[in-house]
Amino acid sequence: MKKRIGIVEDNRDLREALAMMIQFTEQYELAGTFENAESAIEVVPKIAIDALLMDVNLPGYNGYECVSILKAKKPNLLFIMCTSYEDDEIIFKSLKAGASGYILKTEGPTKIIDALNDLFDGGSPMSSSIARKVVASFSKLDTIDESIQLLTPRENEILELLATGKMNKEVADNLQISGGTVRKHIQHIYEKLQVNTRVEAVNLYLKR
Repeated sequence: MKKRIGIVEDNRDLREALAMMIQFTEQYELAGTFENAESAIEVVPKIAIDALLMDVNLPGYNGYECVSILKAKKPNLLFIMCTSYEDDEIIFKSLKAGASGYILKTEGPTKIIDALNDLFDGGSPMSSSIARKVVASFSKLDTIDESIQLLTPRENEILELLATGKMNKEVADNLQISGGTVRKHIQHIYEKLQVNTRVEAVNLYLKR
């Protein structure tokens, strides 16, 4: 049986081009097109559909917000982000929301169909530039993990308290140590994590 594909895209010309592309294939059929996330959220849970090609920059709810809402309603529905955006934050918010792939519109129709084929074969299709960003982010996380592992148990205690918003005096009172000792520990934390501020240290700690 043909897999049923939906399209969420606010640009009319592109939406119609994507729809025509799906209709010209032998293995897929069009389940519906939507000009915004709100209409997709209303209709998609009620219809037979296997995957959605999802734009990111939509009026109202954006693409990854739409994915998150629909994934909760239809857990087996698959999503490929099909967008012009290569922003790191958008990529990871989309993948975290439940998207299985991330393809740039500039790749063209052949790549999009290949991505759908890969998706239904159990893959996670991504444009090469997106895949490089994902790999780089994991390398960065490994570096963060290695840095955090250098911290002593006491330094971890202090950093955890700093992450809750406590000031040096509150940390000292909580751990029953002097303010000077807290400052020395914080300086060692900065050196090990290679940061210069409390905000940077806490951000790395929270990303571990």
